[in-house]
Amino acid sequence: MPFNRPTLADLVSRAESDIQSRLSVGPLLKRGFLYVISRVVAGAAHQLYGNLEWASRQLFPDTADAENLERWASIWGIQRNAATYASGSAQFSGTNGVTVASGTILQRGDGVQYVTTVDATIASGTSSIPVTAVVAGSAGNVGAGTSLSLVEAQSGVGNTIAAGEISGGADTESDAALRGRLLERIKQAPHGGSQADYESWAKANAAVTRAWVYPSYLGVGSVGVAIVSDDRDGGPLPDTETVDAVQTYIEARRPVTADVTVFAPTESPINLQVHVAPDTEFVRAAVIAELEDLIRRDSKPGGKILLSRIREAVSIAAGESDNSVVSPTANHQADEYALPVIGTVEFV
Repeated sequence: MPFNRPTLADLVSRAESDIQSRLSVGPLLKRGFLYVISRVVAGAAHQLYGNLEWASRQLFPDTADAENLERWASIWGIQRNAATYASGSAQFSGTNGVTVASGTILQRGDGVQYVTTVDATIASGTSSIPVTAVVAGSAGNVGAGTSLSLVEAQSGVGNTIAAGEISGGADTESDAALRGRLLERIKQAPHGGSQADYESWAKANAAVTRAWVYPSYLGVGSVGVAIVSDDRDGGPLPDTETVDAVQTYIEARRPVTADVTVFAPTESPINLQVHVAPDTEFVRAAVIAELEDLIRRDSKPGGKILLSRIREAVSIAAGESDNSVVSPTANHQADEYALPVIGTVEFV
């Protein structure tokens, strides 16, 4: 039978009844000794029931808390993905011949810092120097051209910008993501290179949220693995560093006869025209959030996004009372290896 934790009020009532029956006394006087004892006993029992309820959740990996979830995962050979450091290059402008030392600290406008990893000398007015975020996590990712400044000014060094994307940073794996990988591992035991194995290997990378496997991708004996990073600021398509990292990880585990290619799918944007009532900023934001959630749940390379699902997503947006989806007017079918994504959303 299911375990049901009694409420504190129920335990107080039980304690009062027990005292009355065992001591053959009438109703307990408020603030009397027996009245106080009944509350003390009930409070202690309530804490014990709380501990039992917590312990019951730890018995199963789908309800265990963070500490015990990690213990369950370790039994199955799965570790929580640690946060990773964003890396890339910063372009320094300045006087020719000036050396920028390894360990020089740069700072973004919001306070996120980066450190140079090699000594470099400015030539032809500029120098592109490898940098790594000081703190691990997705906050270190930044787009090309973003302005950076020296924490300590250096003579002969002027403006600094991100030479390209500084990327590859990912936050520590969440409990939900770790639990999902663990349950997948329990349900899908390794089969020496099955489809489930490749998906599991791909999602062992902290930045990868979804993966798809294509047998005979480039011919007999080949396997294609498409990956996406739904939590990436620049969109779901992973950066080159993530693709390369997943390729390296799978290469070390694949069957020796398999020729594996890890790749990012292309985008297949869905451009929408939507009328909503009331037409407020709050409702518009809610509609976009629901559409993005739909795409994350339903999209896959070469997949179809049903018009009915788009209409449903708009209809369940918080604050919406009426709507019409003007465009698209039919289901959206993506090309092979192309991932449906939200394009432009125009409110009309």
